[in-house]
Parts: sequence; structure tokens; C-alpha cells
Amino acid sequence: MGTDVNDAFTQEKTSQIEAVQEEARAFQGRIDRGEIAPIGDDRYRVLTGWDEGETFTVRRNTEGRIWQILAQHGLDTTTGGAALYTSTPAWHGLGAVIPGGITEIDEVLKLARIDWEVSKRPVLYEWDDGLRAAADHYVTVRRDSGDALGAVGGRYEVFQNRRVFEFLQELVHRHDAVWESADALRGGRKVFVTMRIPQPIVIDRGGLDDEITLYLAAINSHDGTSQAESIVTPWRIACGNTERFATRDAVHRWGIRHTKGGLSNLEEARRTLGLTLAYAKSFEAEENELVRAELLLDDFHALVDSLWPVDEDANGRARTFAQNRHDELDGMFREQFRNLGRTAYAAERTITDFLDHRARVVPRSLSEDLARAQRSLEGTNDDLKSKAHRQLLLHAR
Repeated sequence: MGTDVNDAFTQEKTSQIEAVQEEARAFQGRIDRGEIAPIGDDRYRVLTGWDEGETFTVRRNTEGRIWQILAQHGLDTTTGGAALYTSTPAWHGLGAVIPGGITEIDEVLKLARIDWEVSKRPVLYEWDDGLRAAADHYVTVRRDSGDALGAVGGRYEVFQNRRVFEFLQELVHRHDAVWESADALRGGRKVFVTMRIPQPIVIDRGGLDDEITLYLAAINSHDGTSQAESIVTPWRIACGNTERFATRDAVHRWGIRHTKGGLSNLEEARRTLGLTLAYAKSFEAEENELVRAELLLDDFHALVDSLWPVDEDANGRARTFAQNRHDELDGMFREQFRNLGRTAYAAERTITDFLDHRARVVPRSLSEDLARAQRSLEGTNDDLKSKAHRQLLLHAR
């Protein structure tokens, strides 16, 4: 069976925290091995694994020994509890958990504590013992708590949570989808809902049975830093870290700007997202083509050379670097085809794994591992992955 990234994330997070709590030396060992890196004030960032990019805080006793790990889930707690609904318990154990999920958006908003609204108020300043309004400067404010969420301009339009999310309700009824999770992050500055696409993608059914579950996530923001958007992703959003991973690994995205008339695009978004099931079937068909296509070792080497061409006038150091990369990819491919067969699918998995976890970077100011984590979060390698997929698909056909 394939790997569910959400289960893998939960398992790795749990074992990670337990291991560090059991022995402080194990924690230091992870730093020495480049698995985590300090970022100041007893805070650390994970550099490898399913939760690459995650941050957490370490608490120490008076003797300096680690006694508690606090993962940074980022959930809003303005109303006194974690603003989260989920159908599956998250690694942090917070929020309202409804096994099997629910199907009504109003219930989702209430359980996730995101049924509040936002207003736009003018920015005021003191002058001669009075208050004046700053022209074209506003602040977005939560109506339930009065908390300021962000500074915006006059053209910025507030999108209420229910208005942005309710357009997905039709997909719930039409395709028997289930609301998987909903939450608010960073005091309500960002709000999310996710639903599971009913039919998973299965690669090589009856053979490898590599299963991929996809989710639709709708994201609303209230701080003026980003547009509202919907994405198709393998991640179920249940904290600040899975939010980053969901947007990083999105395979489709759609968005609207917070401007007057922006919400008129919701009908087009509904139509576009309604095509997601067709997209999933198309993606499944392509991956199955790769599974059935034999790929010789020489063909794999040619793919590597096309992805990382070496200039004719490259110096000796560059050629040595390229040869080392070539040899590493060769070894990874040989390992993959022991499990997946000598196929185009094994080649694609090799390229993806190399780009995500092995490829060297040449950072200007960050450590190599930290630069790799930043590159992964920014999707720097997406073009290479897409190019490899297209070339392997052409080979398969």
C-alpha cells in the first residue's frame, strides 16, 4: 500500500517528540547529524523527513536538561480552545474530533470555532487631543473578539469565512465528499477547510497498489498578505505546519484577490474544482502508464543528463560534481527497481526522492540542510519534476 502523508506526519511527529524527551543526548545527536537546526530562543526547525520545515520550542530545567518539547501548531486559541475540527485525531491532540467526518458546512464552522465574521475599520491617529482617520488605511478586525488581524488598503474587500467555503458544499452533496478538517491559524489571520476526494488514486491496482488520497482545501486570509484560494493536495490541514506542506505540495490551485467583485468568480471556481475528479483520474492513468513502461538503465542515464546538462566548457570541479550526482542517482534507481521494477515509474520516484531529500544546494547564507528545507517549501524543484514526468510519459507512449 502507498504512504498516507498525514499518517506518516503524525507517526514521525509522535516518535520525534518521544525520542527527544527520553534523552537529551539524542536531541543533540539530531543536531549533529543535520536533522534539526537551532533558529534562536530555544526554537528549532526540522530539516528532514515528512515534517521538514516544522518548528518547535524546547523547554529546559534549571540544570539545562530538556524536559518538554512544544511543537508549533499555530492554531488560534482566541475563544479559549483550539480552533480546529478534524475527522482524524491530529498529532497535537487538539480540537473537536468527529470520526468519519461531517457533511454540513454550518456544523463545520461551529466545531472549528471559525463561525465569526470580520469587518474593516479605519486606522485612527491622535492629533491635538483628537482622533483623525488615515486616508486609505484600514485594519481588519474580528467581530467576536475585536482583535486586529491585518493592515489593508481601501480597495481591500473582506471575504467572510462562510461565503468563501460554502461553495464547496455542492461538491459534498454531488460527490459524497466529507469535510475532513477546518481550522484557524495565527489568531484567525488564515482560515482553512479541507474535504477528502472520495476515490483515491491507485497506482498499479492489484500490483504495487500505491494509493494516494487527495484533498480539496479552501483557504481564506484576513491579514492582507495573500489571496483566497483553493488547492488540491495530499495533505489534510490540521495545523500551521500541514498548512505549509499542503500549499507546497498542491497539484492544482485557484485563487481570487480580495477586491470588489472578486467573489463573483466563485461560480467559475466551483466549475473548476468540479473537474478535480477528472484530473485525479487523468493523473492516475498517467502514473499507471509509467508503471507499465520498461525503462533501461541507459534510458535513465539519458534522462538524468537531460535534466542536468553539463556545459562543454565546464571545469573539472563541475564535471566531478555532475559525475557524483549521476552515480548517486544511478544507485538510487537500482534500489528503486528492486521494489518497483525497471520502469518509468521507478525512475520518476527516483528523481522526486533525489530532489526532495538528496540534491545538494549551494546556499549563500544558510546551512546546506536549512537551504534545502527552504527550497522544498518554496517549490524550487517543481519544474524539474514536471520535466521528468513529461519526458517519462513520452517514453511510455
